[in-house]
Amino acid sequence: MSAGKIFGVGLGPGDPDLMSVRADRLLRNARHVAFFRKPGRSGQARKIVNGMILGDAIEFPMEYPVTTEIPVTDPRYNELLSVFYEDCAAHLKSLVEQGDDVVVLCEGDPFFYGSFMHLYNRLRDKADVEVVPAITGMSGAWTATGDPITWGDDVLTVLVGTLPEDTLTERMAQTDALVVMKIGRNFDKVKRALKKADLYDRAWIVEYAQMPNQRVCKLSENCEGITPYFSIILVHGQGRRP
Repeated sequence: MSAGKIFGVGLGPGDPDLMSVRADRLLRNARHVAFFRKPGRSGQARKIVNGMILGDAIEFPMEYPVTTEIPVTDPRYNELLSVFYEDCAAHLKSLVEQGDDVVVLCEGDPFFYGSFMHLYNRLRDKADVEVVPAITGMSGAWTATGDPITWGDDVLTVLVGTLPEDTLTERMAQTDALVVMKIGRNFDKVKRALKKADLYDRAWIVEYAQMPNQRVCKLSENCEGITPYFSIILVHGQGRRP
């Protein structure tokens, strides 16, 4: 029996209409579908593909042992996730060794801040793995604001909210256009850094970009109810234009 193949399939920012043709085709023919989620949740990636996968497809939910329960700086965080990714990779490898193909659902693009990357690094030399790229979440978010993110010679910087406040402030002050991801519990820290970098009044926050419950708001205005965990912060460049 020939070995199967693992497909890391990017789903894009959230709207199924924004998936690639290849992603759609793979999903609708998949016999094994794997996806990440929190315990007790359906998982954001799985929600995106509701109604798109075969009714008799075998689903493999990969449930994180930890998300925000302990800080990322705690040694246990990496230890727990390392074992988790090893176990998930071993299961996927066993499926392809039996000759089965497996589609792994990836929010946004698989190679951009995604959990699939940790599986990919563990499997790339042990199995046939193909990555199907996609529109990133940040692209969906800045499109939702209705304004281009960069003009002319603008430099775009992508930061994660988990960085120290001083580092965030320094990097923000050095760029023309900005994307901040992984906001979550770092929301207040990110807002303080934006104010120090004199970017707060230009900043936008987009929640659930390109999904039915999308919300777009200027940070300086009333953004009550927006959940930072599913949000991206943006500052548009003001660069050269004809």
